[in-house]
Amino acid sequence: MPAQALARSKRGDRRPSRGASAGDLKVEWLPSPSGIDTVRPRFSWILHPADARARDVRQTACRVIVATTERAVQRGSGDIWDSGIRQTSAFCLQPPSNLPLRSQTRYWWSVMVWDGAGRPSRRCKPAAFLTGILKAGDWQAQWIAAEPDTPPMPLPPSATIPNEPVAPKPLPVFRRDFPLAKPVAGAVVSISGLGHYALNVNGLPVTSGVLNPGWTNYRKTVFYNTFDVTRLLRRGCNALSVMLGNGMYNAESYPGRYTKFVGSFGQPKLILKLTITHTDDSQTVVVSDTVWRTRPGPVVLSSAYNEDFDAGRIAPDWTVAAPHGDGWQPALEVQGPSGALRAQNIPPVAEAKTYKPVSITQPKPGVFVYDFGQNMSGWPKIAVRGPAGATVKLTPAELLAEDGLVDPYSAGGRPGIEHYYSYTLRGRGKETWHPQFSYYGFRYLQVEGAAPAKAAGPGTPVLLSLEAAFLHDDLAPTGQFETTDTLFDRIHRLIKFALLSNSFSVLSDCPHREKLGWLEQTYLNADTVFCNEDAVTLYEKMANDICDSQTADGMVPGIAPEYVAFLNKDGSSAIWRDSPEWGAAVVLSPLAAYRYYGDRHVLEIAYPAMKRYAGYLEKRLKGGLIGFGMGDWYDIGPAQPGPTQLTSLTLTSTATYYAIVSGIAEVARLLERESDAGPYAGRAAEVKRVFNDKLFNPATGGYDSNSQTANAMPLALGLVPPERRQQALANLVDDIRARNNHVTAGDIGFHYVVMALMENGRADVLYDILSRTDAPSYGYQLAQGATALTEAWNANRHNSQNHFMLGHAETWFYRGLGGIDVDMCRQGADRIRVAPQTVAGISGVCVRYRSVLGEIVSLWRRKNGMLELFAGIPAGAQAKIVLPSVTEVREHGVPLASAKGVRSVETQADKRIVTVGSGDYRFVLPES
Repeated sequence: MPAQALARSKRGDRRPSRGASAGDLKVEWLPSPSGIDTVRPRFSWILHPADARARDVRQTACRVIVATTERAVQRGSGDIWDSGIRQTSAFCLQPPSNLPLRSQTRYWWSVMVWDGAGRPSRRCKPAAFLTGILKAGDWQAQWIAAEPDTPPMPLPPSATIPNEPVAPKPLPVFRRDFPLAKPVAGAVVSISGLGHYALNVNGLPVTSGVLNPGWTNYRKTVFYNTFDVTRLLRRGCNALSVMLGNGMYNAESYPGRYTKFVGSFGQPKLILKLTITHTDDSQTVVVSDTVWRTRPGPVVLSSAYNEDFDAGRIAPDWTVAAPHGDGWQPALEVQGPSGALRAQNIPPVAEAKTYKPVSITQPKPGVFVYDFGQNMSGWPKIAVRGPAGATVKLTPAELLAEDGLVDPYSAGGRPGIEHYYSYTLRGRGKETWHPQFSYYGFRYLQVEGAAPAKAAGPGTPVLLSLEAAFLHDDLAPTGQFETTDTLFDRIHRLIKFALLSNSFSVLSDCPHREKLGWLEQTYLNADTVFCNEDAVTLYEKMANDICDSQTADGMVPGIAPEYVAFLNKDGSSAIWRDSPEWGAAVVLSPLAAYRYYGDRHVLEIAYPAMKRYAGYLEKRLKGGLIGFGMGDWYDIGPAQPGPTQLTSLTLTSTATYYAIVSGIAEVARLLERESDAGPYAGRAAEVKRVFNDKLFNPATGGYDSNSQTANAMPLALGLVPPERRQQALANLVDDIRARNNHVTAGDIGFHYVVMALMENGRADVLYDILSRTDAPSYGYQLAQGATALTEAWNANRHNSQNHFMLGHAETWFYRGLGGIDVDMCRQGADRIRVAPQTVAGISGVCVRYRSVLGEIVSLWRRKNGMLELFAGIPAGAQAKIVLPSVTEVREHGVPLASAKGVRSVETQADKRIVTVGSGDYRFVLPES
């Protein structure tokens, strides 16, 4: 239990509201964002009570002010927008019309709120936001490159790698010197460099974020970034310098090097605009054009999977303003990609943590293997000293082979095809380096060509230091899960590391061999994502990715952005490309984001694509059913994991089709499109009828093959008629018990197994499943030494050791065991429910979730035959707390009816539902 919450609960404070104020200000769901490109931004905040111990704190009105200066906001003068007093309890406000915002300009804003007694707060401390390029004509810049335009290579019809790899070509670097005669008041730069770029101003990086811009379908959307660079400029001569990497934009096959696919959107290129405002309000503008100079740079091989760097190819001072030697040529103006330039709406990838080796071995002469103790997504960082031209080879891997060398198989490597990084020394003192445009998933790093000081012979480069940088999207953490069961805590950590390792502009499947945005996990694992990361901007971005990838006939590919089209030999879509369980993300992923954030924007982005996809699937109905795709991928059957074995494609794809059309009906209601809601609800009812007529088996009392997935999906999706629910549930439980509490469900089915058991009162079965330590189970993965969730239930070393797709246990950890259930589709107190499932075998659980309404806390523990439940409800919110129906329940020592903040108590057969306002509540009741 959080110490402060526990202290407050024991004091028994039950004070009435003493006012509130706004804090945690965000624009477009980001704190102090840099580079928004909308003129109707969304302003949001969290309500903070003046007294942390107060209860039933409410917001009844708000007033947002936006101005050109911080001082104007402090005075209450909104020269850009003054919303006036709005009667609303919502913590978000959007202007009804466009604001008069200018490109590359900083603005300030603040908000006042009124509490339940009508008392206004003070205006909160102003926050800032920076605009990007608001109109295409404001760029005034040209796309530039080192070579003339070449036609982009279309993505291949399959994942087959060509037999003729190309020789690697050094990536270009660009620079531009410019003078500034007057003092600088402010400076803003907007840039897109494809595939990725590193921008320096006077030799200093403009951001700590890496791998910018984020991945997109560059034929439809191209991200750019905006930065305030005022502190980096000076009077006199200044320099801009840019290094480019290929990333996903320009994927080629290199001799002996691993790649998942090939295909190019074009040659590396960049566009940039720097606007400098002087103290006399005049401006200097520097744009990308043919005045820029370019030459081949030190990155001599670049892809999303490999990177080689030759430090001797360029002077180390090339990034600063100074005369430079031969080799620099004028940049060329080229055609930009066909995608529209848009401000990147997600935080960049950042270095979250660095790991030092926990052990070093030398399995053979001259080869050193470093173990960092944690499987992660990232890159190595080295410091080395040695002769010019010496090359250090760095090979990352998840596992070790029997001979002690790294085993690259799980991460895509195979004989003759390697993934590695190389660094060629310049030969002048201590040199530091890490890749800039590529990352990988690894725990071990094999080093060749350099040695620790004690082991380095004459002429051998000395490895002065080595670290592993853990990289992922810089999304703010939202949740915390702790139990008295150490195994469950370890499972939570296992899943969380896989989630973070696969948060890279998309939700990738793995951080090494593919890095592709497989879509099924975006909705099936939405609880995992949102309970751990503030991911609303990522989900808005992924909604756009899905829309950009949708084909002309309405089909939604299994990955987005679709960098490779998985096709059969006849040109038709393979199961990995066209599968309803994956395509459903166009509906169910935005809807999951709305449930957590209550913002219609993500639904509006995807709604036209939702309808088109439903139309595509309707054309593929046969007798009212669908039966194609991957099905319950990686379920556990007699064969090796892969396409579904135990459950028919008809069951999983038709049940998914029901979820799609019923989901669209719900989205239509949320968007107030009632003319659509009715027909889609009718379509869902017809699918339900056919599903039960044709897939229910009276002989077994279950569905389809009577597998775990076959019964769990209809139970969780509401397809089972009330009179059959107990029978289907019993079949599900019986199958699990018959397998000694092991699951057979795969990537699709396990989500529904968790939901069906959690929502039908069988938390005991979930506890037994998650407590297993023999194969197949999470516990077995841990027993095999896994430090991130593995691809296969049995931790098969030939599969990925850092995979996100089976992380569904987090749903029960947060929503079931912890009991915090947030759904903004519901109204009033129903939006937050605290209903912990207090299973035998666990004596206490603490869950915290920082929701869009504020932090929610749920803690329960057993003590001296009593059950104690602590619930913290954020200011401005109300909630329903579900307790066991026992004869006596006391809140802070008084009967429920007398407790402050308790609005109503409803007693049902097996539970008591207490509706409360905000505040901290402590219930004590005898164990039933």
